[in-house]
Amino acid sequence: MKCDILIVGGGTGGVGAALAACRLGRTVIMTEPTDWIGGQFTQQAVPPDEHHYIESCGRTASYQRFRTGVRKYYQDQGLLTESARYTKPSVYLLNPGNGVVSRLCHEPRVGLAVMESMLAPYKQSGLLKILLEHKPVAADVCGDKVRHITVQSILSGDEATIECRYVLDATETGELLPLTGTEYVTGSESQDDTGEPHASATRRPLNMQAVTSCFAMDYLPDEDHTIDKPEMYDFWQTYQVPFGKKPLLSWHDIDPVTLKDRTLPLFGYQEGDTFNRGRWNFRRLIDKSNFRPGTFASDITLVNWFMNDYFLGPVFEIPSEQALENEFKAKQLSLSSLYWMQTQAPRPDGGQGYPGLRLRKDVVGTEDGLAKHLYIRESRRIMAELTITEQHIAAECRPGQSLGELFDDSVGVGEYRIDLHPTTEGDNFLDIASLPFRIPLGALLPVRMENLLPACKNIGTTHITNGVYRLHPTEWTIGEAAGLLAAYCLQHDILPRQVRKDKSRLEDFQKLLRDSGFELEWPDLDWTIF
Repeated sequence: MKCDILIVGGGTGGVGAALAACRLGRTVIMTEPTDWIGGQFTQQAVPPDEHHYIESCGRTASYQRFRTGVRKYYQDQGLLTESARYTKPSVYLLNPGNGVVSRLCHEPRVGLAVMESMLAPYKQSGLLKILLEHKPVAADVCGDKVRHITVQSILSGDEATIECRYVLDATETGELLPLTGTEYVTGSESQDDTGEPHASATRRPLNMQAVTSCFAMDYLPDEDHTIDKPEMYDFWQTYQVPFGKKPLLSWHDIDPVTLKDRTLPLFGYQEGDTFNRGRWNFRRLIDKSNFRPGTFASDITLVNWFMNDYFLGPVFEIPSEQALENEFKAKQLSLSSLYWMQTQAPRPDGGQGYPGLRLRKDVVGTEDGLAKHLYIRESRRIMAELTITEQHIAAECRPGQSLGELFDDSVGVGEYRIDLHPTTEGDNFLDIASLPFRIPLGALLPVRMENLLPACKNIGTTHITNGVYRLHPTEWTIGEAAGLLAAYCLQHDILPRQVRKDKSRLEDFQKLLRDSGFELEWPDLDWTIF
């Protein structure tokens, strides 16, 4: 098989990359290990973590088309209430789940449908071919260039060799980096490496953020949907959090900013609940009050909480048997979380358990009711021409400034707090303020490889700054920029690093980005109004 651009990984960045490359008329093959494209949005089931300005700026035009498409999907069904249909931007924008974490909490299948519709014209024209349930198994590399990648069908075991002029790594864990011999780092760097105030004292390559096996559930209080007792329930029921000394399976929680203990029940307010809503509304996918009576029997919420964060070991960079064992334990933790809530969780009335909690297998499209793929917060990261550090974006490192480093080679923008979950080697949460930032082209350029580009959370960040560049809109922007960069370089017969080195080339490429709907700098806004 041959193509101009091979995208390995059909996640958030992979979809953005495919849209960009196909828009410029390039032939693309995209592979994906699951049977759903969409990454964080779909196969990992996580509704978008977005910044406060997302409705007006700080995203690409195609990302906004996706968001608009999600809202239109629900509106076109004709099932919304009159108030939910009222979507005048200055007054109200539909949030299907009214979840606290996002202005657009929605079902994974809806995100999948919208992405597939955005890619459909390119599939029909022959520019794009998608190989679902395929994983990379080998690479042919000559010097500093990848010649072809071999992928294997997860279902049949059959292999296909794909020859390409550019290959983009949009996998969740940076799988192509070791496969191609591309220089990369993992885990946490030391303060000697980066000079970052919050970096580790020593380099710890296996110190990675928790992964999460997410699941969806609804609540039918008059019914009993208790699952079978999970195999590892006895272990997880008694497991004590090392940095909190409280049971993980409890309403105990940790404020990620202050690191103080707090209590967050399933429903309603208790002291320490910053959002005054309990856990249920945090990542709620469907608020049934948005829909006509009878459309949904219950709200549907997505469980991606501290309670089911798995941090007892990494799921890559270790022997495959250990990685599979940790993945199994992560899934057992999530099932144990549900079983605990169904059978033992304290209720305000003094009783125990919510047996009416129902695992919604249909929402995530699996037999076990868990998302098709672990939610991966931290990937392998390329050794890049430019590595983004805490000093570039952290508010405390840039006193008196309102923006992150003003990189001249910007290929996009983003914003979020530096948000790190507990790690595999015992670090607690790290959640600190950052400034609206730019994505520098230098962070997308490997130090040596010429035709391999990162297209998601595997760019040149550190363990610390990965915590802000990993979110949905930023990952989409990174992938889309990588897709445009590869297509631009093919059009002009130059290498990616030449674009950055040549000022006129860089300006020409940045014009292409702007013409394609990218914002390369933050607008002059009164940030206090958000």
